[in-house]
Amino acid sequence: MALTESFYPNISSPLLAESNTALLDVLTSPRWQGMQKFSRRDAALDPLLLAVAASATTHTTRNHYHHDFFPGAQADTALRVKRAAEDTNKTQERKRMSYVSRQGPRRLRLQPVISSQPAIASQVISLAEPSPISSIEVKCMARTRIPTPHGPAFLHLYHNNRDNKEHLAIVVDPAQYSDDSSVLAPPIRSRSLDGVWSDEETDMDRIIRGAYVGKLSATSQHPSRPSLQQPSSMPSIPSPLVRIHSECFTGETVGSMRCDCGEQLDEAIHLISQPISLPDNASSNSRTIPGRGAVIYLKQEGRGIGLLSKIRAYNLQDLGHDTVTANLMLGHQADERGYEIAVAILRDLGLGSELGEGVRLLTNNPDKVQALEKEGLRVVERVPMVPRSWRHRSHSQVDADETAELGKTAGVTMIGGEAVRGEDLDKYLRTKILRMGHMLPLYLAGGQAAS
Repeated sequence: MALTESFYPNISSPLLAESNTALLDVLTSPRWQGMQKFSRRDAALDPLLLAVAASATTHTTRNHYHHDFFPGAQADTALRVKRAAEDTNKTQERKRMSYVSRQGPRRLRLQPVISSQPAIASQVISLAEPSPISSIEVKCMARTRIPTPHGPAFLHLYHNNRDNKEHLAIVVDPAQYSDDSSVLAPPIRSRSLDGVWSDEETDMDRIIRGAYVGKLSATSQHPSRPSLQQPSSMPSIPSPLVRIHSECFTGETVGSMRCDCGEQLDEAIHLISQPISLPDNASSNSRTIPGRGAVIYLKQEGRGIGLLSKIRAYNLQDLGHDTVTANLMLGHQADERGYEIAVAILRDLGLGSELGEGVRLLTNNPDKVQALEKEGLRVVERVPMVPRSWRHRSHSQVDADETAELGKTAGVTMIGGEAVRGEDLDKYLRTKILRMGHMLPLYLAGGQAAS
């Protein structure tokens, strides 16, 4: 009891619990009363246990002493006296220290942050105008020469920062094979391909990726150099023909006659490859230059819905629905294609920009023209693409047996240079005219064109 009073000289004994006093007596006892073979190590006073027992209530343990940040035996005496003098009958709510993570739970971090500040006009996001995203960047990764039934062409493969697809550009510009400096039309070349990719690249690195001029051979290897000049248009030369074509596995590879996509791809390369007549002011004669232009081949199957949904849409069409209704029944839009990547590729080729050459667009779709012009493409003329089978209807009907006798005409797709015809195709073209606004004459049964 004397030891207890030494710790609390100003506190009367009733304030201390009897259990604390009994504990102190046990801890401070010099000898253990029971039978013990080995000497006890707790005979000496443990300062930690003594401080715990003397620090007040029966709820205090060794763990509390370490982690509760509560003053122990070495605290100021005046503070301990003040705390002990408080009313013990009143429930005390001790303020405990706790660790709070500044990172917060994952479910809270994933929630959008809603500012309490009033929104200003510049911060209001309209639902009709989505927030601007990063501008599209395209890069031509490779270029090579490909011989086609319509003449030579250059195949360009592009990567972009918008999707993981490899879009293509088929450039028809045979004047690039010539070393003649008198060529009037500017070459259609990729600026990203001709640019310097690294300080360590060699001439062979540039040639392997397709950055060369002239015709590549074992004896002719001339790497290209970056061009800082934007190709400018020449009034005396017609603008190049351009076709924005979407991938169609069924029509181009399999030869399906549900659509005219294979025929359109072949017809576009054929039209672009045709020689261009230039008027000669000095004489009545005219001279020609090789045809020039490009087909931008986008990987957006089935008007953007993908091959899987396109196959399912075909089944709905067999049930009696047209191509637009089938898309809508599958939860898609009638046309989900985008043309921003195509415009970026054309700009890389020096076509369609304000400073470069304008383009003559091969299409029947007015929505495509509007979408391309919205992306900043300069379209100087729309060139229609009348289906080959419909083109013959204004003259005479070609019998199927006659067509077989003429032989197959070479082309770049499964269809080749032949005309696609059939009941499925007629239904498809009528739907594009009546429901999608394509600018074509609507042929009715009997070969007469509707107004």
